Amino acid sequence: MRVLGIETSCDETGVAIYDSEAGLMGDALYSQVAVHAEYGGVVPELASRDHVRKLLPLVNEVLLSSGTSADQIDAVAYTAGPGLIGALMVGASTGRAMALAWGVPAIGVHHMEGHLLAPMLEEQPPEFPFVALLVSGGHTQLVKVEGIGEYNLLGESLDDAAGEAFDKAAKMLGLDYPGGPEVARLAEKGDRKRFRFPRPMTDRPGVDFSFSGLKTFTLNTANKLKVDGVLSETDRCDIAAAFEEAVVDTLAIKCRRALQQTGFKELVIAGGVSANQRLRDRLEVMVKKERAQLFYARPRFCTDNGAMIAYAGCQRLMAGQSSDLSIQCQPRWPMDSLEPIKQK
Repeated sequence: MRVLGIETSCDETGVAIYDSEAGLMGDALYSQVAVHAEYGGVVPELASRDHVRKLLPLVNEVLLSSGTSADQIDAVAYTAGPGLIGALMVGASTGRAMALAWGVPAIGVHHMEGHLLAPMLEEQPPEFPFVALLVSGGHTQLVKVEGIGEYNLLGESLDDAAGEAFDKAAKMLGLDYPGGPEVARLAEKGDRKRFRFPRPMTDRPGVDFSFSGLKTFTLNTANKLKVDGVLSETDRCDIAAAFEEAVVDTLAIKCRRALQQTGFKELVIAGGVSANQRLRDRLEVMVKKERAQLFYARPRFCTDNGAMIAYAGCQRLMAGQSSDLSIQCQPRWPMDSLEPIKQK
C-alpha cells in the first residue's frame, strides 16, 4: 500500500509518501519558524494561512521527487489532532478532497501516535512492547506501548511540557524562537557545574512531571544576576547549561522508573525534544545500566513531519481502518482512546 501523508498540526507543513513494501519514498517539509519568530511563538491564524499557501506545492514536489503519479496513491493520511484547529483543518480538508478526487480511502491520524511510531522508519526499529517518552512543545508523557493503539499512560506533565519550558527559558535568556535548539547551543558553552537547578518531582515516587517550578527558578536566577537589566554572556551560557541539565536529568530519572515499573527493556523517545543530544547521551548511559535499549528517529523525523503520518496511517489502513467523508479534527485527543490494531 502506498500512502500520501500530510502533517499540518502546528507550524510545519509536512508531506511524504510511504510504501508498505518499499518504505519511505519521499518527503518534504516547510518550516514556518521565520514567520513566527518575530512574535516569539506560533500565531495560529498565520500558521493556517501558510499551510494553505505551501501544502499543495509540497504535495506536487513529493509526487515528482518520488516518481509517483496520483493514480499510484492507494490512500491519504492526514493529521486530525491534536493541534491548532485551523491548521488541522487545512490538512484534513485537503487530504480528504484529494482522496475523494482520486477515489481512495483516507484516514485521520493522531499526531502523537505519529511521533511515537517515527522510530519505526529507521533501519533498526524497536519491537513491541516498549516504554515511550513523548517529549515536545505541547506534550511530555511516558506511555506503556504494547502495540499500535495499545497505549497506557504512565505519567505526564502536570503543567508545562518540557519543550514549552525550553521555549520560556529561551525568552528569559533573550534567545530566538524556537527556544529548545537555541538553549542547547548556548548550553554547550556553559559551565554545567556552576548552578544546581531543581529536578522537579524526582524526590517523590511516580513518573509524572512538572516544569513550572523549574521555569520560575530559572527566572529568579537570571534576575539576580542581571546588571542594569542585562545578563552577561557567561551568565546566559551557565544558566542555559544548568537548565538543560535539570530537564535532562529529570526526564532520565522518570524514564528509568518507567522501565523498572513495566519491566520492559526498550525505551523509545520521540517528539521535538528527543533531538536534544544531551538527552540522548544521558538516556544511553541510563539504559545501559538498566540493560535496556534506546531507540529514536533521525533528527529530521523528531520534529513534525509528513513521514510519521504516512507511516502511522499506512499501518491503520492496512488493518482495514479508514475515516468517513466528514472532516473531523480534534484539538484535544487522548491517545489512549485510539482503537488498537492487531499486529501481524
